[in-house]
Amino acid sequence: MSNRFILNETAYFGAGSIQHIVTEVQKRGFTKGLIVTDKSLIQFKVVEKVTALLEGANLAYEIFDEVLPNPTMNVVKAGLAKFKASGADYMIAIGGGSPQDTAKAIGIIVNNPEFADIRSLEGTAPTKKPAVPTIAVPTTAGTAAEVTINYVITDEENKRKFVCVDPHSIPVVAVIDSEMMASMPPTLKAATGVDALTHAIEGFITLGAWELSDMFHLKAIEIIARALRSSVKGEQQGVEDMALGQYVAGMGFSNVGLGLVHGMAHPLGAFYSTPHGVANAVLLPHIMAYNADFTGDKFRSIAKAMGVRNTEILSIEQARVAAVEAVKTLNKDVGIPATLREVGMKEEDIPELAKAAFADVCTGGNPRPTSVNEIERLYRAIY
Repeated sequence: MSNRFILNETAYFGAGSIQHIVTEVQKRGFTKGLIVTDKSLIQFKVVEKVTALLEGANLAYEIFDEVLPNPTMNVVKAGLAKFKASGADYMIAIGGGSPQDTAKAIGIIVNNPEFADIRSLEGTAPTKKPAVPTIAVPTTAGTAAEVTINYVITDEENKRKFVCVDPHSIPVVAVIDSEMMASMPPTLKAATGVDALTHAIEGFITLGAWELSDMFHLKAIEIIARALRSSVKGEQQGVEDMALGQYVAGMGFSNVGLGLVHGMAHPLGAFYSTPHGVANAVLLPHIMAYNADFTGDKFRSIAKAMGVRNTEILSIEQARVAAVEAVKTLNKDVGIPATLREVGMKEEDIPELAKAAFADVCTGGNPRPTSVNEIERLYRAIY
């Protein structure tokens, strides 16, 4: 058996690291950039921090700011048209997961036009060429889209999200600058933070996990567990630590997959535009409990990384309970809703949600075998 690991060519970390964007553009010989972002980041002058650097270095750019939460196929098509009309030869994706995923889809289709229908990118599409070079600048500490080979697009017509897994889509440069995350409100910090924790925990217990990925995931759990509460309070060190923790989680799960939490969260985004981080956060402790008996002794390691004391003397059953309770406590402390009803799920939609979740590519990595009926039962229990 062989295992593959794919990471960015280059990544920069720390407050003020966006200054390296200019150096990267110049040394790579890029001539014009398309900035992919959303209108709120324009409004709050987050994008301006990057455009000021470009202008100071006389580097040409245009802006595509039509990205929406849970980006749709129509958003990708609009961005594709903008890229072609702009004459750009690279992109700078500024934002959370939505701008990052949009840029990935645009970049893949530009260089692989046979996938212009977008739907054919679902799963592991056999693209032949790397995407348009992209510099990824996250503004949330959660998705780790800047370091993953995955992206998610919403098919509005069929009310479903589909996951694309493509090594050709990874950004060539990631810039993880905590100052770009300063405008996040506490609720967004909480949701994206537990999203990152979900990546780390699901990546740690997924069927594809192995020793190298475990190293990243356990460290990510440790960083996030100690930092998320202070990040939500606005403490700078917490924000800085969360920026790192979510990236470390991404280094792992991008290469080994996820599980049922993500499988059940994606339909919620497609049906109700539920923020992805919120959906994951509500689901996480419940699906952890569902999976516990199929994870060996891994929950003991999770509990220890979450700060639970004396884990070595706990029975395996006690360790599993302790890990789940630690996540529940963290959720409560940062204000995560307790039920799916609170985030807009409708009980009458559960049968269709369950079918979509079972078909989701992430569900296949879940350590416990499941079924449509089991997923429907879980949705009802968490409703």
